[in-house]
Amino acid sequence: MKFLSKMFGKSSPAPETSSKDEALLIVPMPALVAVLLAAENQKGAPLIKAEVLEIRDGAVCMAMPVHAAERMAEARGYADINPERVWEEWQAFRQSNEQSSD
Repeated sequence: MKFLSKMFGKSSPAPETSSKDEALLIVPMPALVAVLLAAENQKGAPLIKAEVLEIRDGAVCMAMPVHAAERMAEARGYADINPERVWEEWQAFRQSNEQSSD
């Protein structure tokens, strides 16, 4: 319970922005970008599109209100890759990492 409180805030009533009608997001757990990075490091070579899609399709996900997903990304310190645009965003992430390591 301590972990959940840390990730999603105190175990008090939900913030005012929460409501029964708030949209839910499907959020990969752990972050998809972290899983892809680990897979690529293990492979020792860039992942191909089929591998990225397979990892995305097999990812454990959780449905959560938008405010909770935003709070989780904020606590993590980075936004995750959008699963619906996984290949494009993975390529952009890889390119930005290559430029920052030069």
